[in-house]
Amino acid sequence: MSSSCHGNGENSDKHSKRSIDFLFWGSLIGVSTLFVLGLYFSQVVSALPWLETMAHTTHQMVHAMWWGVAIGALFIGLLSKIPRDFIMSVLGKGGTLSGLFRATAAGVLLDLCSHGILMVGAKLYERGASAGQVIAFLLASPWNSFSLTLVLIGLIGLQWTLAFIALSMLIAITTGFVFDRLVDRGTLPRNFNTTSLPEDFEFWPEAKRGLARTDFDFRFFADVIVRGVMDSRMVVRWLLFGILLAGILRALLEPAQYEQFFGPTLVGLAITIFVATVLEVCSEGSTPVAADILTRAGAPGNSFAFLMAGVATDYTEVMVLKDTTRSWKLALFLPLIALPQIVVVAWFMNAY
Repeated sequence: MSSSCHGNGENSDKHSKRSIDFLFWGSLIGVSTLFVLGLYFSQVVSALPWLETMAHTTHQMVHAMWWGVAIGALFIGLLSKIPRDFIMSVLGKGGTLSGLFRATAAGVLLDLCSHGILMVGAKLYERGASAGQVIAFLLASPWNSFSLTLVLIGLIGLQWTLAFIALSMLIAITTGFVFDRLVDRGTLPRNFNTTSLPEDFEFWPEAKRGLARTDFDFRFFADVIVRGVMDSRMVVRWLLFGILLAGILRALLEPAQYEQFFGPTLVGLAITIFVATVLEVCSEGSTPVAADILTRAGAPGNSFAFLMAGVATDYTEVMVLKDTTRSWKLALFLPLIALPQIVVVAWFMNAY
């Protein structure tokens, strides 16, 4: 299927004129150094507890993240080959409830970790999805992948897992709806990539013609990989920085002390949200921690808040949204709109 990317020549010129990305290269060098130190020089690193913590954190997070980032990059490369009309026909019309439901369902069903999902979400915005659809997609998906759902069922049981999924979808749809209304009012910027579907567009006939015209050869798959790697760099730069930040925070804070503060109180809820905000934890890492908060601290609301607030307030998410949408306002409205809902839902779960 042919690509419908526009302005390839212009984009190439922009990339060639771009200055050195110090954040990307600095974070890459830092993460690589810590990873190698932890893997091959453990005896040397163990002499410095803070360095050992940072090296262990880096190794742990890279091990948990790499597959999600790799699959996310592959999805991005494949999306670049799919014409925008097909993406929009699957997601539905932006600014509508139908479009929000479709985006939320896609987020729940797509089996990726939070970092892979973030990469795909950024690409969907580039392909024309509305701000509300992208937000709903992101909020519904980070820990709702099929594999992690099974893990969560095993950790906290089917009843709580289904409740968590239903409530996360509700918050995703509500937040996406508010975003689309704010875009309609002009409070938030409209997606500059949005296009309207042709009136005579028919998905399956067009898909068959596109597939018939496509040669699935080595050149096709090589281009998918190259495009995926290049287009995912914006997200990877913040993930690498996030790994370094997580290592610093874990070296400064004592994780063993967290559990005693996670009780089902307003103070415990506030501490839970704070920890979820400052720690860069992927979905594989957040799921066991959230389960422990429910089973050990007896705080289901805090458990749910840990899963959701980590997404709504995560600086990586905010920065990638800012870079993708070119709007600080739109990026900062994610925690502004989603977090109060999460707090209210979590408080009711703890109380009842």
